[in-house]
Amino acid sequence: MSAAACIFCKIIRGEIPSFKLLETDKILAFLDINPLSRGHALVIPKTHGEKLHDVPDAELGELLPAAKKLAIAVGAAEYNILQNNGRGAHQIVDHVHVHMIPKPNAKEGLGIEWPAQATDMDGLKALFEELKAKI
Repeated sequence: MSAAACIFCKIIRGEIPSFKLLETDKILAFLDINPLSRGHALVIPKTHGEKLHDVPDAELGELLPAAKKLAIAVGAAEYNILQNNGRGAHQIVDHVHVHMIPKPNAKEGLGIEWPAQATDMDGLKALFEELKAKI
């Protein structure tokens, strides 16, 4: 998707209204219009990129500090920080964004399953060696 057609880029340019909470030269934070709980907000880089690896590192550095400020401002004792990449990973808008989702109780906020797999230590060691060589 091009930056011209991107809904988040349109919000950045002021073409679509939003409830802006925080803005710098690199990021914009605003309330989610389909919140999972009170205070659910998004932080986006002003540089358009569909996935995390599409955005320069220098543009990503303010995302988590901004999410932290939002969590503190909303008074969330418990919360999730979520960043999805691709449809299979539940990304709906093709512009990198970080969700700060307060988790006030069992019914509100993010609900997830964690399908942990049994560990094969030999396989894990092989994966470690493979990944370490690429980093």
